[in-house]
Amino acid sequence: MNRAVTSLTNPTVKAVRALHLRKEREETGLFVAEGLKIVTDAVELGHAPRVLMYGQDAQSHPLLRSAIEATRAARGEVIEVTHDILAKVSRRDNPQAVVGVFAQVFTPLAELAPEAAPCFVALHRVRDPGNLGTIVRTADAAGCGAVILVGECCDPFSVEAVRA
Repeated sequence: MNRAVTSLTNPTVKAVRALHLRKEREETGLFVAEGLKIVTDAVELGHAPRVLMYGQDAQSHPLLRSAIEATRAARGEVIEVTHDILAKVSRRDNPQAVVGVFAQVFTPLAELAPEAAPCFVALHRVRDPGNLGTIVRTADAAGCGAVILVGECCDPFSVEAVRA
């Protein structure tokens, strides 16, 4: 059975809300992904949520079950929350019904195998997280093996970049 949380002062809710701050993401190595599609896409790629929050709107959705199972298998926390908590966690008036917290994954440049993909994309000093997210999504669709960030770039794990 999943735990139900209705309080904004719950420690897990507060910790997830804090992940909107870059400093908190850097300290914990975690980030927030909003929406059932992005959460299930991550699960299909082998990334299990550390925390999975969902609202009653998503409770009966068939895709939610795989995300819940992956979270439990990884000993993550599955929490049913209220609409108000989802709104506070996502900082949006019309929040997504599912929020996942995932570990950040970086591949050091020295570990990239040039023969593993037909191309790589290098970005220099990208400032807008929405633009970064769009470029990452486009590079993935084009079959690029990696996106390499050079210089002072915006945070690729910001909610805006992940959402894009």
